[in-house]
Amino acid sequence: MNSFEEINLKGFIDEPIAADLDIVAEINKLKKEKNAVILAHYYQEPDIQDIADYIGDSLGLSQEAAKTNADIIVFAGVHFMAETAKILSPNKRVLLPDSKAGCSLSDSCPAHLFKIFKAKYPDHLVITYVNCTAELKALSDIVCTSSNAVQIVNSLPANQKIIFGPDKNLGAYVIKQTARDMVLWNGACMVHEIFAQQKIVKLKERHPEAKFIAHPECEEPILAMADYIGSTTGLLNYSINNPATEFIVATETGIIHQMEKANPNKVFIPAPPNNLCACNDCPHMKRNTLEKLYLCLKNELPEIEVPLDIIEKARKPIERMLDISARLGL
Repeated sequence: MNSFEEINLKGFIDEPIAADLDIVAEINKLKKEKNAVILAHYYQEPDIQDIADYIGDSLGLSQEAAKTNADIIVFAGVHFMAETAKILSPNKRVLLPDSKAGCSLSDSCPAHLFKIFKAKYPDHLVITYVNCTAELKALSDIVCTSSNAVQIVNSLPANQKIIFGPDKNLGAYVIKQTARDMVLWNGACMVHEIFAQQKIVKLKERHPEAKFIAHPECEEPILAMADYIGSTTGLLNYSINNPATEFIVATETGIIHQMEKANPNKVFIPAPPNNLCACNDCPHMKRNTLEKLYLCLKNELPEIEVPLDIIEKARKPIERMLDISARLGL
């Protein structure tokens, strides 16, 4: 077995790191030497967020990946995000600290099955949530994020028939906001489906002044209780701009780090899951660590590759999303 095969099996390079190594300083040094940029999603662990050049949600990360002048993009997120960066910057090297950092929502919609589903509705335009594989994007007409899904649907003619996938909860939320009749793929995010309604009710009773804020990937009974529904960026901005001092947050807990940094005098409480585990932490997002990020940048592996034909097909719906977002000022 050669070293690259071994890397692929493990998902990341596993080599000893000196206990006294200043990993943050080494990462900053490597970034300069290699003209690299680190993009991190809000759901990453705090150490990674703090060293990233840009932190954001899927829309912001896509916009940043499209315009960066770096030679290497280190994507601290999950596989579909790194794929999106490669699609938008095919001439750049895109690295992912742990190549096994996947996505339960993306996995819920295999492209070959979606292709059969799509064929049943030949007169429908296909909008896919960015949380999907490059192959699924290649089957799409427009890609969206939770930040712009409602606006993108509203930008289309009222009589336009739409397939929306893969997230049924985000799709249902968009239908409610736009009054459109859309066909939904039956997919969901494991993190956003585990919040416990009754536990949240009891938590709200203990914190009557707290604002309950939720991501639109949550199920409808959870969203029905929310004071505000929005993307991770939307939730962060709401916590900054709202005068409340307590917030119950129904999304992956990584975003709370940025909320606390922006609002040191406010309290943020993770919404409780329907079990005793920390299932509102995405196990895929949390596969990335500062140590893996350092080794990834040092060895320039694992690298994300996307076939050229998929890049060409998938870029069009992503660029259409970016164009609509720019036109709408999103």
